Amino acid sequence: MTDYILLVEDDNRLAEMVKDYLGENGFDVTIAANGAEGLSKQKTHGFDAVILDLMLPDMDGLEVCRVLRTNDSVPILMLTAKGDPMDRIVGLELGADDYLPKPFEPRELLARLRAILRRGKMDDPSEVIKFGALEIDPNAMTASMNGNECDLTAHQFNLLHIMAKSAGRVLSRDMLMDQLKGTELEAFDRSIDVHISRIRSEIEDDPKNPKRIITVRGAGYVFARVQD
Repeated sequence: MTDYILLVEDDNRLAEMVKDYLGENGFDVTIAANGAEGLSKQKTHGFDAVILDLMLPDMDGLEVCRVLRTNDSVPILMLTAKGDPMDRIVGLELGADDYLPKPFEPRELLARLRAILRRGKMDDPSEVIKFGALEIDPNAMTASMNGNECDLTAHQFNLLHIMAKSAGRVLSRDMLMDQLKGTELEAFDRSIDVHISRIRSEIEDDPKNPKRIITVRGAGYVFARVQD
C-alpha cells in the first residue's frame, strides 16, 4: 500500500532529489515550498507523514509543527541545518516524531521515515473505535449506533473503519481506494460516493445533512470527530 508523503521544503533542488529518491522506494511525495502551503495541503489531502524543514521563508518549521499538532496526529519528521540542540528539543516537545540534521544521507532519511510510519501504525488495529453513539468493532467487523447494529456490507464497513481511523483528515477518493486494495474483498462495482451514501444512511441522524462524514468539495471526505 502506497504511503503519501508531504515534503515541506523551500530548497527546490533538495526537494526534487528527495521526491525522486522516495518515489523510487515506493512513496508518493507532494512538495510544498513554504509553511502556509504545507498546512493547506495537509488540511486538504491528509498525508500519511510530513517531512518538515525547520527553516522556511514564511514561517519556521516549529510553528508549522505547532499548528499541525493542534488537530492532526500525522507523523512528522523535521529537517534542519541548525546545530543547536534546543531546536531538536523544542521540535520534539511540539510534537515532531523525529529529527534529522542536514546534510543527511538519503538512506537515513528513508529509514527514519519508515520508522515513524511504523510507529504511527502500531495502534491496536482491533481496538473498538468510539465516537459518541457510534461504535466500530474491527474484530467483529460491525458498527453500531446507540447499541443497534448498522446494516453495512463488508466493503462499507472497511470504508467506514478506514475513515474513522483517520478522523479529522481529508481523504481523497483515490486514497480511499488505495487503502481498500489491501482488503480481501471483491472489487467495487459502484463508486465510493454510493457506498458513502449508504454508510451515512446508517450512522447519520440526517443523511442529507451529515455531521460525521463530511464532503470536502474537490478533495474527498473527512470523518468528523463527533461525540454527540
